[in-house]
Amino acid sequence: MAKTMSGIVLTGHGGPECLVWRDDLPMPVPMQGEVLVRLRAAAVNNTDINTRLAWYSKGDGTADDASWAGAPIAFPRVQGIDGCGEIVALGEGVAPARRGERVLIEPCLRWANGRALAQPWFLGSECDGSFAQFLRVDARHAHRVDSPLSDGELASFPCSYSTAENMLVRTGLGAGERVLVTGASGGVGSAALQLARARGAEVVAVTVPKKADALRELGAADVLDRDAVPPANSFDVVVDLVGGARWPLLLDALKPGGRYAVSGAIAGPIVPLDLRTLYLKDLQFFGCTALNDGVFAGLVAQIEAGRIKPLVAAEYRLRDIAAAQAAFVEKRHTGKIVLLHD
Repeated sequence: MAKTMSGIVLTGHGGPECLVWRDDLPMPVPMQGEVLVRLRAAAVNNTDINTRLAWYSKGDGTADDASWAGAPIAFPRVQGIDGCGEIVALGEGVAPARRGERVLIEPCLRWANGRALAQPWFLGSECDGSFAQFLRVDARHAHRVDSPLSDGELASFPCSYSTAENMLVRTGLGAGERVLVTGASGGVGSAALQLARARGAEVVAVTVPKKADALRELGAADVLDRDAVPPANSFDVVVDLVGGARWPLLLDALKPGGRYAVSGAIAGPIVPLDLRTLYLKDLQFFGCTALNDGVFAGLVAQIEAGRIKPLVAAEYRLRDIAAAQAAFVEKRHTGKIVLLHD
């Protein structure tokens, strides 16, 4: 195989000028237990932009805690947490039959460099991700997928849908329960809507009026304007991707004994909490990042069975990532923006 590959590298924290196309990136070599994947498609996520901007850092501006794991980002870094492709080379100990498999890459890694990790890594943060031609990953995190969907459609699933499914698993959302989903037109929100409906739950989506019809088509029983006040004591579960100043209204909307899950804070990470609401209503809070065991494998099974569908808003070439991220930030789309490799 060639000794170099092409891709986008993040050279530092800052604006889109920190994303640089290179044709001389070293070709990854799979270690024992690993596979080499020829990537065909990736996707844009909030985390790519958050990482570039050092948004995850709570420090003094030095960005020494800007990765998902609270450590510095090693530059140059190949970002990209969503990946679809095929296995083209095998490390020692990997079954020969795996060569040629079409795979989705699990974004939350429990194994890397031939060892179990004490704390999970995430593609494009603690290790190189999918914004390049090739990726090496532990074989257990490359999940075979049998589907007629395109590479771009499949690449829209890994991060958003596994994040959404993980939130539903953590909260134990069941059939007949009522769930409020904030940021419902985005990748994770639209995934949560579909996955909750597949569980038999009633979904109320929060979005802007112009996106309401699209969410009803996905199965929302009702749609609330994001500036509206949700009805009090009406929901068993809140799936929150927004945070921000209106956050206390979400706790008011929960029934006594309700469950709140969060995996994003696009409207702001610092929120006011009245502890009396938390304990007097016997609420449960779930912070959701690392995937529970079996969540990603279960997601792949749902894709193969056709129980969930991709929602691709637009496709860009990988080398046009700056334009793709600019479109993503405008938030005019519903679903995912995907990136196709040359």
